[in-house]
Amino acid sequence: MNRKVLITGATGATGSNAINRLLELGVSTRAMVHQIDDRSKDLERRGVEVIKGNITNLEDLSNALKGIDAAYYIYPLGTEGIVESTAFFAQAAIEQQVGHIVNMSQISARRDSKSHTAQRHWVAERIFDRTGIPITHLRPTFFAETTLNYVMEVKKNNRLALPFGDSKYAPIAAEDQGNVIATILSNPERHAGKVYPLYGPEELTQYDTAEILSAVLRRKITYIPMEISEFGEYLKGKRTDLQIQHLEAVAQDCRDGLFAGTNDTVEKITGQKPINMRDFISSHKESFQ
Repeated sequence: MNRKVLITGATGATGSNAINRLLELGVSTRAMVHQIDDRSKDLERRGVEVIKGNITNLEDLSNALKGIDAAYYIYPLGTEGIVESTAFFAQAAIEQQVGHIVNMSQISARRDSKSHTAQRHWVAERIFDRTGIPITHLRPTFFAETTLNYVMEVKKNNRLALPFGDSKYAPIAAEDQGNVIATILSNPERHAGKVYPLYGPEELTQYDTAEILSAVLRRKITYIPMEISEFGEYLKGKRTDLQIQHLEAVAQDCRDGLFAGTNDTVEKITGQKPINMRDFISSHKESFQ
């Protein structure tokens, strides 16, 4: 079958990696972007159909989903509007008779989450479940890319200051998530109704990550455990109130073990082992220099 898929968040971390894999697989791809820029023009040069639209606008979503067999939905983390956007996307997908949706959720999504964002992700999952369209929910643990958010602390102060105590989790790279998304979209039937927790290959503490940074960068990087409230104060002016509330809540979740664990789901779906943290940091070494 000549399948056509839609990728929202097409210039973001998971969307762009999903497109890379879809092009390798020879799957016809449409990218929904918020604005036309160098990144979207590069997608067009590579053979991707680009459509400009707002993920919170029903008509834009309906236009983006015309003629689409399967679609990937992602909403910007920690921003307002996910429940309304999900409802619009679900309605547009029903109208356009989309055959499958891959939904990016998160591992902390649950009804009683203290994070407003994570709770809304759980509600978004339930909206999709009620559409009658086959759905696959992805629930990743923390992204490996999270470390890049604090690159200035590493560069300037040779430290990684985070509120996770000595808790462990298995960071997963956006590239691996993109491969999972593309694989499901290209042949979605066996993934219908599934909820996939996604992990990297190895559980690490932030002490472990600091040791990896030290080895790769060849200078001493120290992990400084912060109190959650102290971390929230540090983020003021750098993140929105909703993002800060989410990060404080998931930091506690991480301490409580909610983000812990690992599995072989990435390898089972894609046929490839997920990227480990040492290889990820090595591939981004210049960012920390």
